[in-house]
Amino acid sequence: MIIDSHQHFWKYEPVKHSWIDDNMVVIRKDFMPSDLQSVYQENGIDGCVAVQADQTLEETDFLLQLSNENSFIKGVVGWVDLRANNLEATLEKYSEVDKLKGFRHVVQGEPDHNFLLRPNFLRGIEVLENNGYTYDILIFPHQLGATLDFVKRFPNMNFVIDHIAKPYIKDGFYDGWAVLMKEIAKYENVYCKMSGIVTEADYNTWTPEQIQPYMELVLEVFGPNRVMFGSDWPVCLVAGNYTKVKELTTNFIAALSADEQQQIMGINAMKFYKL
Repeated sequence: MIIDSHQHFWKYEPVKHSWIDDNMVVIRKDFMPSDLQSVYQENGIDGCVAVQADQTLEETDFLLQLSNENSFIKGVVGWVDLRANNLEATLEKYSEVDKLKGFRHVVQGEPDHNFLLRPNFLRGIEVLENNGYTYDILIFPHQLGATLDFVKRFPNMNFVIDHIAKPYIKDGFYDGWAVLMKEIAKYENVYCKMSGIVTEADYNTWTPEQIQPYMELVLEVFGPNRVMFGSDWPVCLVAGNYTKVKELTTNFIAALSADEQQQIMGINAMKFYKL
């Protein structure tokens, strides 16, 4: 099975989706399961994990509703306020919802470099771990130092780094990112999504050759059993199309064994999220 480990849905609202800037006008519209289903049929994708784009419980409920109506949405990564005193009570409401697999916070948007290490946030992760959920780590490279300290504290929690931690490919930034990714990858409970890479390069002029060193580093340090393919649809559309994004990964891993390719293209996501 080919599983897209990372994509989004939304009903576009200019204020709520203010992060969609003037360079991304192509995605200033609604993106719903009917749009994605046809894309998946063209590209041979069997299912996906829908990930939050908005930091509200309404977003979590919206994605769960879509997953109930569309069997190809195999799992949901929602949002909940991990710093809230009533976190346990909120999670209790979702305890019977099988498709809710984990949670994410848009840490990349937090001005505090050490946001992940704040006591109330750490307590929230503890609660997630006790309830068997996963956590998606969405950060920029300047937050990798805090991320290293963060993952050290939870050796039994299932973490996945989204979008290979968004290295500044367009600016040729590599070494500082690579050093910390190597350290983080030493923790075997941390996975990495090969997703959202084309949008860190120049939207119009990126080439697979330019991106390959970043993918090589990720594959080398995490290994084929902890890397997952993800499209980041529809965000990826600002820098190409679904087929190009999928081929970036499938061409890159073509020299691996059939088993290793299957792990990256689906098995790892199924295992990590218990799909």
